[in-house]
Amino acid sequence: MIEADALGLPANERARLARRLIESLDERIEDPAEVEPAWKAEIQRRLEEYRAGKVQTTPAADVLSDARRRLR
Repeated sequence: MIEADALGLPANERARLARRLIESLDERIEDPAEVEPAWKAEIQRRLEEYRAGKVQTTPAADVLSDARRRLR
């Protein structure tokens, strides 16, 4: 199995392989210069909705409490 073979490599070889695998994922990620304007527009839209009272917010403490409860 590939995973077992990879885990059997010396640490420096595993690190090199890990870097290469991560780089291969990064190659598929969109160019940040293309994505950033869309994110800025989305942030602005959400902020405007929040300020206009169009969205219902939940306190962070409640969100975290609910997440912890669900993870048990």
